[in-house]
Amino acid sequence: MVATLEQIESWGVVGAGGAGFPTHVKLKSSAEIMILNAAECEPLLHKDKELLRRYGDEVLAGLDAARQLVGASEAVVGIKGKYTDVIEALTPKLPAGMRIQALTDTYPAGDEFVLVYDVTGRVIPPGKIPLAVGAAVINVETALNIAQSAPVTTKFLTIAGAVHNPVTIHVPVGITFGEAVELAGGATVDAPVALIGGAMMGSFCDDFSGPITKTTGGMIVLGRDHPLVHRYTLPWSAIKTIGASACDQCNFCTYYCPRYLLGHPIEPHKAMRSLGFNEVGEPNVLGTQFCCECNLCSMMACPEDLDPKNVCTVNKRELASEGRKWEVEADEVRADMHLSNRRVPIQRLILKLGLKQFTNEGPLRENGYQPTQVVLPLKQHAGAPAVATVAVGDPVKVGDVIARPATGALGAVIHASMDGRVTDVSDSVTIGN
Repeated sequence: MVATLEQIESWGVVGAGGAGFPTHVKLKSSAEIMILNAAECEPLLHKDKELLRRYGDEVLAGLDAARQLVGASEAVVGIKGKYTDVIEALTPKLPAGMRIQALTDTYPAGDEFVLVYDVTGRVIPPGKIPLAVGAAVINVETALNIAQSAPVTTKFLTIAGAVHNPVTIHVPVGITFGEAVELAGGATVDAPVALIGGAMMGSFCDDFSGPITKTTGGMIVLGRDHPLVHRYTLPWSAIKTIGASACDQCNFCTYYCPRYLLGHPIEPHKAMRSLGFNEVGEPNVLGTQFCCECNLCSMMACPEDLDPKNVCTVNKRELASEGRKWEVEADEVRADMHLSNRRVPIQRLILKLGLKQFTNEGPLRENGYQPTQVVLPLKQHAGAPAVATVAVGDPVKVGDVIARPATGALGAVIHASMDGRVTDVSDSVTIGN
């Protein structure tokens, strides 16, 4: 039986690898093709292919259910061609109307716009979403959550980098980053920090008491002296001053930009000019609103290690706050003829990021970890925070609803991830033994 939108909503299913868009809302739309994003292009992260190895049948069932809900005639599994064992295992299991698309081992193969182009040959117009070209995209864990037909109370994530045993773990939502690191054997460095979500598009974390949420896909643990830590912690004042004085307008950031290569009107090298000439609002800077924040310009392309990505994101947020937009007609957008020649190999990226020293694997191990406390933020999804439905002292069991979206608000249901008693309710719900 195919899951209904009402069931998916009641289970609290959201995009498990990105912004956490509520899946029941996404699947209300109509699409011609449903794509499973199994590209997993962030260096050192392995969750998606590990799930396909262990739960291939369930993931394909969830994908097919999503396909039927949007009325698509075809479903496609987008996975890197190098994972031949996964492809060989999945191929005989594919139902009618489903196929596998082998992707290149490049970054950012998992970007939705890049993925849709590689699978369909269609370019999503700037400022639009995949539905604009008849496509819908979900990720591997989201498909698994649909198939499992139960409240989302657990999370899969890869713990990599400076840990004794790089691993993909399956844990209750709401455990701490510190607990997750211990499940990987602990850190191999003193006073570790981490990039939550990945080395390229993650966020810096030096407080491991924070909680794992429905959208946490991985942790790269690093020592405080690692070059990536310096990059992530450099203040905006330094980024601005160094960029204004050192950018030589070589254009490499633009040549490598995946959105520019798809024909979008974004040119990071021109955004860098805004540091010296205050051009925010001009057409060449208006294009920064189409930046996907993949970080390729800053972490790979720039020969001077400047930070075009943050310049673009600061500009686009300033433009958004002022309500300025650049409307682009769909028929103006065509992929650049050099797109296939400018893809960045993952191994080359790993070397440039200073991650070559770390083990590039993360086998899935499910050890049944039982925490003594979980902290469940009321905002683990796109939209408005959920509203708590429990109070301090209430007993709860795994799967009980503890928060719901406000009436008419975009959001997702949140469930208890352990048996216990509610000990605190604020912008999160804390449950303890």
